Amino acid sequence: FLYYSVASGDQNRLKAGEYEFKKGSTVSDVLDKIVKGDVLLHRVTVPEGLTVKETAMLLEKRGLFPSDDFLTAASDPILIARLPGPPVTGAEGYLYPETYTYKKGVTPEEFVKMMTDRFRAVYASFDGMKDRVNLTDNEIIILASIIEKEAGVVKERPLVSAVFHNRLKAGMRLQSDPTVIYGIGDGFDGNLRRSDLQTMTQYNTYVIKGLPPGPIANPGKDSIEAALNPAPVDYFYFVSRNDGTHVFSTSYRDHQNAVNRYQRQQR
Repeated sequence: FLYYSVASGDQNRLKAGEYEFKKGSTVSDVLDKIVKGDVLLHRVTVPEGLTVKETAMLLEKRGLFPSDDFLTAASDPILIARLPGPPVTGAEGYLYPETYTYKKGVTPEEFVKMMTDRFRAVYASFDGMKDRVNLTDNEIIILASIIEKEAGVVKERPLVSAVFHNRLKAGMRLQSDPTVIYGIGDGFDGNLRRSDLQTMTQYNTYVIKGLPPGPIANPGKDSIEAALNPAPVDYFYFVSRNDGTHVFSTSYRDHQNAVNRYQRQQR
């Protein structure tokens, strides 16, 4: 290999990295691959709806880097200033969920940049739709994140979006459970209590009016599109059927009937 590298004049063109060679590869094959820098690529899928902290924990579990290092990279003020809006609460909502390929030794800063670059590319594809709603870029992503957490079925996302748009226009509180849970933070034990709905946090949309100050998760493309394109319906309420779908209602009476049928009876 040394002789071949020198004889070919490639001894100073070798690129460091992690390589995979098939059994039976020739010296020429090996050298060509290292000169080209054709390193082994790994893949990791970041699902829709994770928070920044959950994303950090996922990447740590996959062996990329410590979660604290990722959180530090994701809080870089220079990076945040370059995001649409710009956001006021950090990179939450702007780390695009997708399957990413990366080289061994990728840094937290490089991975965060991959995710925010991908977000900007996807969000730019909606430039022609942004004038349909009276929201800022940051508010669009906040709403998209709430839709992401509320709607488990893609086809229902425009309906969930319509409920929140209608409530905002009517001056009603959004009353979204996922926002309350996000405001509780690490103290949430999986059981949302009535007292939690009454406790003041800047994310408790049962208490505050309008949108919370920042996104509550990282939404995917379908939720962003739904935030920009709510269904043309007059719904103000929805309740879970406990199967991933919801019953939507215009009047409070119909909503209470749906709650009695699908929630209280089950309890």
